[in-house]
Amino acid sequence: MKKILVIDDNEGILDVVSIILESEGYEVHQLIEPNRVTQLPPADMPDLILLDIWMSGADGRVICRQLKDQPHTRHVPIVLMSANKDIAEIADSAGADGYLAKPFEMDDLIMIVKRYLTKEAG
Repeated sequence: MKKILVIDDNEGILDVVSIILESEGYEVHQLIEPNRVTQLPPADMPDLILLDIWMSGADGRVICRQLKDQPHTRHVPIVLMSANKDIAEIADSAGADGYLAKPFEMDDLIMIVKRYLTKEAG
């Protein structure tokens, strides 16, 4: 079963995303304290990270760059999530693999997750 880590400081978003992805058969883990992701041991690394950009006390762009700079996490696809209209540019400059604009449709979330998890499997 593919493991997805959702990082957001909004519990409502965490819950909605988790429910949607679990209904698709994914194992979903949540982090409300974004900085903890850089401390995860390699064995706990997910197959995909969905990372909010604007969180209290943390910047998703910085976390994304940190993860992409580490040998044991650089292979993990990271999809940045934000309501910012420049999300495509932001994701590109942060080194993210993709992005999802908020608010998003359920189908868009499922499609982008499948895109990155299928790419990895193939």
